[in-house]
Parts: sequence; structure tokens; C-alpha cells
Amino acid sequence: MRRPSRRPLLAGLAVLAGALLAAVPAVPAAADDGNFTVKDPRITESSGLAASRRHPGVYWTHNDSDDGAFLYAVDGRTGKTVATVTLTGVGTPRDVEAISIGPDNHLYVGDIGDNLGGTWQYVWIYELPEPKQLKDQTLKATQYVVKYEDGARDAEALMVHPKTGRVYIADKNEAGGSLYEGPSELSASGTNILKKVASVPDLEVTDGAFSPDGKHLALRSYFGAILYDWKSGKIAKADRLSVPLQRQGESLTYTTDGSKIMYGSEGAGSTVVARDVAGGGSGNGGSGSSSSDGGGSSAGQDADGTGSGLKVGAIAVVGAVVVIWGFKRVLRRPS
Repeated sequence: MRRPSRRPLLAGLAVLAGALLAAVPAVPAAADDGNFTVKDPRITESSGLAASRRHPGVYWTHNDSDDGAFLYAVDGRTGKTVATVTLTGVGTPRDVEAISIGPDNHLYVGDIGDNLGGTWQYVWIYELPEPKQLKDQTLKATQYVVKYEDGARDAEALMVHPKTGRVYIADKNEAGGSLYEGPSELSASGTNILKKVASVPDLEVTDGAFSPDGKHLALRSYFGAILYDWKSGKIAKADRLSVPLQRQGESLTYTTDGSKIMYGSEGAGSTVVARDVAGGGSGNGGSGSSSSDGGGSSAGQDADGTGSGLKVGAIAVVGAVVVIWGFKRVLRRPS
């Protein structure tokens, strides 16, 4: 007996999940808490975030996917773009997902996304010096070809260690991913093979960042984040971090003094939200608890203290999770 088609049901579930997630409100920015709202209408899919070292209070970001070889410097006080950098020497970007800053004040841009489930034979990393002057300009970047030792995969998190300059990538997998280590120095003339050094079982990683002192690694997913102790390339889970409720939590970076982690989201007019790191400050990057009941503004309140926006958002997220769970159940059901 032929079963009825599941296509109408699947389509309906997908539409409902999208509508529920769209209902999650953006967290409003307040002038005195470190939060800011991205004002540039060109930045609609901010997928990476890096705190500038040359220009205090400025954050580098970029759009997702193949928007072009552009980086935007955003003032954390006003949310306005103060410089646009156009990269040359890199070909046509495919899926730019991450940005990090190395100890040499160079920007590292990760063209590492693979939304088709690991079909690219290789991905790219672009390296360029962070500009000394904040103005619209064109800069030549070095392009590195990157492969993983165990095959292609999707990834959205690129981290450069602030002391060694070594590059790390965490892949994105809903069942939990892996952390990969690059060679001691990237080569522009050959293929750079990244080797797996650790498992990340608890997260579908969308971004990551090292603390300024290099002693901690923070990795985030859409709805959570974990802080790891970092010792000679090995990680040990230290704590769960307080993550703001966002439409699509895509990015994070430490402030340059290590006292806060900044969480970013995709979407037009998205807000970057600051969370305190317990024990942070003086560039030490924190040393432990910044759990869901502490750090930054309360997880149960909006910036105006009402809490109503997050309540609506929480309901929307829970509803979306239920819908997605149902979606997967339908997909697993035999025909």
C-alpha cells in the first residue's frame, strides 16, 4: 500500500520553524553595557567577529556566503561602519564564515563554510595585515589552501592562537564536531593539512575564540557556549557560558582586555551582546564560571529590564525546537 506523500507536511513544518525563529526579538543595545547594534545596511549576515587590537573598541566582521571579499570595521560605541576593506589576491570567496586576529596583528579570514555537507575538496584561509588607518581601502591578502586529514566538512569557526599564531578550525556538526590544528606555519605554495586534535561532543559549533592570554578557548553554537581550558593544544571543559538569546547566534570574540565575550548574530540590524567572563580583565581571558545565572546582563531580562522580549523569544525557540524534532521524526519514518 502506497503511503500518502510527506512533502506537504515537511513543507509546513519548515515554514512553521522559520516563522517561530523569526519571532525571536533582537536584544536591544544599551549605551553603557558594551552592547551595540550594527547599523550598516550592507551587513545582513554577520557571521564572524574579531576585536581589533590596533583600534580599541572596533570590531571586524563580514557577511556570510559569497557576498564578496569585503571586511567591515564597526565602531562598538555607535554600531557604525568606520572602514570597509576590499581584499585582492584571493579569487572569489565561496562561503566566508569566520575571522580572527593573530599575534602579528594580521587578520585571518576563514572561507571555510560548506553548507552542502562537506563537498568542497578544499577550503581557503585569507591573511592580511590589520590596517593602521581606518578608512575605505583595498589590501592584498595571502590565500592558503586548506584540507582536513579525514575528509571534507562544513565549518564556521576559525581561531588563531594569540601566542603561537597557529590556526585552528572547529567543524560544524549537530552531533558534535572536532577541533583541527593547522601546521606551525601556513604555506601559500602548497596544501595545508589540518589534523584532528580534540572532539567537541556538546556543540554544533558556529564560532570560537581564544582568550587574549591564550589560556582558554570559547566555542559557541546557536543557543549555547562552552569555555575550555587550553594547555599545549589540549582542551578540557571548564564551564558553560552565558549566551544571549539571539535569532541566529553566529559569532563571538573576546574583548581585548579579556573581561568580556561579545556575542553576535546574523540579520539586518543585529545586536552584538557583551557578557562578563568571571575572573576576566587585564587580558587574562577569564578562568572559569560565567554560567547561565551570572555575567553580563541577566539572561532573564531584556536590556530595558522588562524580560518580556526574552520570554517571547524563549517560547519561539522552544516551539522551533519541537517543530524541528518533529521534522526529523518524519524524515526517519519508513515510507
